[in-house]
Amino acid sequence: MAMAFTFPKATALKPDLIQRIDSMSDEDLRLVHEVLLHTEKDKLWREISTEAEAERESGKWDKLPEIISEVRSQLRRA
Repeated sequence: MAMAFTFPKATALKPDLIQRIDSMSDEDLRLVHEVLLHTEKDKLWREISTEAEAERESGKWDKLPEIISEVRSQLRRA
């Protein structure tokens, strides 16, 4: 029989996490920092991807290749 796991509420996790972080070695703290950065990056990537897809579907970026070509042409002339 599998046991169900329920996650504690965030308010209960915060003091525990703070205590654990306070007692970590420098090496472990760097690792936790790296994991947090990776988690934030993934979250932002999902948000940006969702927004970009919605913008693409709405036609916002249809003229982008033409705009890039025009800017490159202007830069060459400058």
